[in-house]
Amino acid sequence: MDFGFTEEQLMIQDVARRIAREKIAPSAEHFDRTGEFPAENIKLLGENGLMGIEVPTEYGGAGMDPTSYALAIMEIAEADCAHSTIVSVNNSLFCNGILKFGNEDQKQLYVRAIAEGREVGAFALTEPQSGSDATAMRCRAVRQADGSFVINGKKSWITSGPVAKYVVLFAMTDPDKGARGVTAFMIDADKPGFHRGKTEPKLGIRASATCEVEFTDYVADAGEVLGTEGEGFRIAMGVLDAGRIGIAAQAVGLSKAAYKAAIAYAKERKSFGQPIGSFQMVQARIADMKCRLDASEILTLRAAWAKEQTDRNGGRFSTEASVAKLTASESAMFITHGALQIHGGMGYSKEMPLERYFRDAKITEIYEGTSEIQRLVIARNETGIR
Repeated sequence: MDFGFTEEQLMIQDVARRIAREKIAPSAEHFDRTGEFPAENIKLLGENGLMGIEVPTEYGGAGMDPTSYALAIMEIAEADCAHSTIVSVNNSLFCNGILKFGNEDQKQLYVRAIAEGREVGAFALTEPQSGSDATAMRCRAVRQADGSFVINGKKSWITSGPVAKYVVLFAMTDPDKGARGVTAFMIDADKPGFHRGKTEPKLGIRASATCEVEFTDYVADAGEVLGTEGEGFRIAMGVLDAGRIGIAAQAVGLSKAAYKAAIAYAKERKSFGQPIGSFQMVQARIADMKCRLDASEILTLRAAWAKEQTDRNGGRFSTEASVAKLTASESAMFITHGALQIHGGMGYSKEMPLERYFRDAKITEIYEGTSEIQRLVIARNETGIR
């Protein structure tokens, strides 16, 4: 591994930092309070190549590498976690799978629009009764005589569902085969049979719109199958590996924001005639926060590096991705909690962003594989026992 960043990587990081500081950070409180989708900010990110960082230029993206992606997500998340969620889903869960498994027509139709920021994409795997157990899905796609599929069922907790134009959907085409009976489809939200539920009122990342989606006799043409029939579960698991790097980077960026706020406050706030940063218990908390922050960032960059090697040479990077996601997400909870505690009563007030950081941090331990699932992935990969 070489953490000496290239000129191109530093360039995309600088672009992300500039937009994050100038546009996203000043509006973060507004979007968190109102729950509005930040459409103009997302469009701006797309115009600057940040909605398709790893997407080749021939499909409208920036043509960069996984490390560039991680660095950009960290910058955006430091300004606002919700914005980074939208960026992460578009990049890793939507574009990544189509680039790996889609045909040329699918790449041109679906990836280009998302990478350029003209449309928003979504990833529909979770169902009301099946979260971590993805093979228990009830959404059905029944093949017709003409090769098309009729889809019926519900998906829940779909990030960007209320605003997405295109959706990568996973549905059961052969229930008797379990995981081998899942197929991935490209869905156009404007076609008949696609219905959006109410936008979920969430604890955090409130600017990232989430809803349930339902399919009622939705017809997907044979050309809208992503990959091959029965390959859906493998596609989903591979895409989630990449997505976990994005969530790890998000957790790192959020942790940086909370940590910097804690350091500044520890220097400024005085108690008993001296800065609270001079008290040993505050110092111990800061030291622990710093160790976890640095470990999370290094492990996230290692996972991005591992993905780059895999993209070139084949193989898997699931262990590195899960280690990064688990460490960074649990560290984000630890660091935001510590930062809020250092701020005392002011940290609990909506006059400061600490309470938003704390609310936003929790979801990083849940979506794209809970902490419990990450531990299972890591242990099974290490022992070989399933």
